[in-house]
Amino acid sequence: MNMNDINSLATWAGIHPVVIILLFLWSLVWKGLGLWKAANLRQKKWFIALLVINMLGILEIIYLFFVAKKYKVEIVEENQ
Repeated sequence: MNMNDINSLATWAGIHPVVIILLFLWSLVWKGLGLWKAANLRQKKWFIALLVINMLGILEIIYLFFVAKKYKVEIVEENQ
């Protein structure tokens, strides 16, 4: 991801690019600490869960299949 991608994401989300970078770093630090601790404690199941859950987009799957499924989009066409 380059700065153009970050700026585009920031513009789309209405968030300052620095905030996106800080959120990424925040997430990276906690992910790293969790994985490091799980590896040091030889907790393979936790290590795999911490690694895979983020990669599989579990939150997005929950949203798509359980939350967003409850809503429908109504398309309204305007006559010109």
